[in-house]
Amino acid sequence: MCRKMTFGIYPGPFLVFCLLLHGSEEICPSMCLCTSDMVSCSSSALTKLPQSLPSSSVSLDLSYNHLSWLGPGSFNGMPRLENLRMAHNQLSALGHAVFQNASSLRHIDLSSNRLRVVEQHYFQGLWRLEELLLFNNKITHVEGGTLNGLSSLKKAYFSLNQITEFPFFSIQDHSHPFLTMLDLSSNRMTTLPWEDVKALPGLVQKGLFLHNNSLICECSMYSVFWHWQMRDYDSLKDFMDEHTCTIYGEPRASIRFLRHNRFFQNCTVGKAVSLPVTVFLSTVVVSEGEKVRLDCQTSLSGADLSFTWLSPSKGYITQTGINDTLIRLFPNGTLEISAAKVNDSGLYVCTAVDIKQMLNATREVNVTVVLPLAESFNTGYTTLLGCVVTMVLILIYLYLTPCRCSCCKQPRPQVIPIAAYDPSSFSSIFSPSTGPRDPLKISNKHVAFIEPVIDEQNGCLKADMDQPALQWEWENSGQIKTPYSGISSET
Repeated sequence: MCRKMTFGIYPGPFLVFCLLLHGSEEICPSMCLCTSDMVSCSSSALTKLPQSLPSSSVSLDLSYNHLSWLGPGSFNGMPRLENLRMAHNQLSALGHAVFQNASSLRHIDLSSNRLRVVEQHYFQGLWRLEELLLFNNKITHVEGGTLNGLSSLKKAYFSLNQITEFPFFSIQDHSHPFLTMLDLSSNRMTTLPWEDVKALPGLVQKGLFLHNNSLICECSMYSVFWHWQMRDYDSLKDFMDEHTCTIYGEPRASIRFLRHNRFFQNCTVGKAVSLPVTVFLSTVVVSEGEKVRLDCQTSLSGADLSFTWLSPSKGYITQTGINDTLIRLFPNGTLEISAAKVNDSGLYVCTAVDIKQMLNATREVNVTVVLPLAESFNTGYTTLLGCVVTMVLILIYLYLTPCRCSCCKQPRPQVIPIAAYDPSSFSSIFSPSTGPRDPLKISNKHVAFIEPVIDEQNGCLKADMDQPALQWEWENSGQIKTPYSGISSET
């Protein structure tokens, strides 16, 4: 139909329309369902990957098919691909550079396939990958560099396989800072490198699932699980009955070692892990002068326990080493402070030790001693009153100062300062002279001792304090002002 329509006079628009229609049919295969950013080819009996897929797809579902092989660059034309689901296929291996140019992948589901070995090149370049599902395969070995470069990985599922060993050494804090779940349950691991397991990041240890394996009962194994149990990890708490080990490797002699620990009574589990173990943590707030009792309740129980407290102010406290009458340690581990003081605040650590089983457990109590309410109120009131008085004094100083700089700048009278003291000058004024003088000039010449005079109206100093007190003043009033008496006299 498109060919017939293009033979007209104006074939251009019809040809473009037909090419677009034909191209869209090629991009979305007929056995798939395509939406704006999702392609679903699930349960389509595919034996190989479709030739062309929409390049704008974010999610691709190829599960429940018959795919057995993925070649290099299988997803080159899908740079925006983030979610890939290929569960329930027949994949036994992956070729080199399968995920080349697909670095946006965040979720890969390869569960329920036939993979036997997870090679280190399978997931190279997927630095954004967050979740990897490989459970329910036939995996027997995981190469050491498989998880290298997966710096964004959060969850990895390897359960329901035939794995006998796993590269725990490749998982470290700087290489996998976000990894919180590593599922290795239901495999065939008999013994593990427990030193590498103890060196795993704390988040990985908390989310490490090892139940339903064929572990051999040994002290190093039990030590790790015992400390995880003390930390109340969900990976152990939710699968208590599924954690089993075999005595001397005999499958028939299998015990649930988290519920029956008599076989490990001679193991020194308390010293096997160097990390600090805290069983309980509580907080106590009391007023100064009150009696305080701190209990030492841990997971250990029995009559053969010995207790030691570490006080922030008194140091180590034992029953035999108490010399302070204000502190008392009871046989059950309870620590009593008869009258608490403010300096008694801090973290108190109690360690319970079972000598026979060589076990220990720890309890931490954070104690805060506060002042009584009345004393704290008086202290606060006094502080507030002091602040108010200080503010009033500052306001008086700022707004009630007698002198302002703006009013001090008054014009000074024109004076002639005397450079030095000359007795003859005084004699020429107050004593008669033999020389001829002008009577007008004599009658108008006066002497004044000028000191700073306060202007009562403005409250300012009119004279300059830097000038000498003795000055000549020429006036026409015929009066002399004496600064000390304030009386004017005529000459």
